[in-house]
Amino acid sequence: MTRRSRGREVALQLLYQREQNPKTDRAALEGFARERLRDEPIRQFCMAIFDGVLANMNAIDAQISAAAENWRITRMPAVDRNILRLGAFELLHMKDTPAAVSFDEAIELARRYGTADSSAFVNGVLDRLRRDAEESGVRNQESGDRCQESGDRDQDSA
Repeated sequence: MTRRSRGREVALQLLYQREQNPKTDRAALEGFARERLRDEPIRQFCMAIFDGVLANMNAIDAQISAAAENWRITRMPAVDRNILRLGAFELLHMKDTPAAVSFDEAIELARRYGTADSSAFVNGVLDRLRRDAEESGVRNQESGDRCQESGDRDQDSA
C-alpha cells in the first residue's frame, strides 16, 4: 500500500466516523489521523481530502446522486457513500491525482471495506461522474490545490 493510499484509507475512516457521530470534535479527528499516519505530508494529504469532501459535500452528493441511477445517496451503504465522496472529490477537484488513480484507489477501498458488490458499484458511479465532468469541463478545479502541497506522489511506496 502506498503512503497516499494509506492517507486515503484514514480519510475514509474519518468520513465514516464523522457521518456516524457528527459531534466528534476536530481535535479527536486530527488525533485519530496522527495516531495512524506518522508522516506529516501524508497526514496533511489525508486531512485535505477530508476537509475537501466536507467543504464540497452538498455538490458531491448531488453529483453522485445524478450519476447513480435509481439510487438516492441516503439509501447507499455508508461505506460506499463515503468511498464515492472521497473518489469524487479526488476525481473532480484534485489537480495532482490522475483520474485512473482516483478510480483505482476508490475501487480498492471498496474491495477492502465494502460488500461483494461495492467495487463494481463504485466503479460505475465514478465512471459516470468522470464522463459527466469531461463533458462539462469540470474535472480538476481549484478546490484541491491544498492536496497538491503534500509533497508525496502516488508512485511512492510506504
